[in-house]
Amino acid sequence: MNSARLILSVLFIGCMVWLWYPYLNQTPTETMIKDDIIAEPDYTAVALKQTAFDAQGKISHKVTAAKMELYQQLGFTYFEKPIFTLYNQQKTWQINANEATLYENKQLILEGDVVAKNLTDNAMIEHINANNIHVDIELQTMGSEQPVELIGPNLKITGRGLQADLKAEVIELINHTRTIYYDQ
Repeated sequence: MNSARLILSVLFIGCMVWLWYPYLNQTPTETMIKDDIIAEPDYTAVALKQTAFDAQGKISHKVTAAKMELYQQLGFTYFEKPIFTLYNQQKTWQINANEATLYENKQLILEGDVVAKNLTDNAMIEHINANNIHVDIELQTMGSEQPVELIGPNLKITGRGLQADLKAEVIELINHTRTIYYDQ
């Protein structure tokens, strides 16, 4: 009887190893990749060109981007290499960056080599350079807490922090560092 128990034990252990072998042989990277993905986009667009209108039917803003991903459940849209053009009667601003995130409440955060160009003729500030800019599309305001550079036809202003009202064409530098005036 001892040999029968031994044979049954060996068969039982052999069956268990055979059944559990696929689970024991899995690589940990396969399971980690699945766990690292927080959410999948609802849809993705490549070479996006979009125009948005306000309640009065006027153009609010235009967007072009190399790639766009909509995460509707999370409440935001992600853009790669975006160019946002904001319209406000005669005054127009074009803002581009390496990436941007647009939230459902019309808050736009642009990051990485951000350049905001003033498309209005004869403007004192022609463009703004920063690493990070926050834009409220509905209120037409722009702000940053990072170092910024304001460049005009005859001047260059650097500082940290920026508040701008694009409708009123008022730009306030929070912490002024340096101003350079060029000869005319």
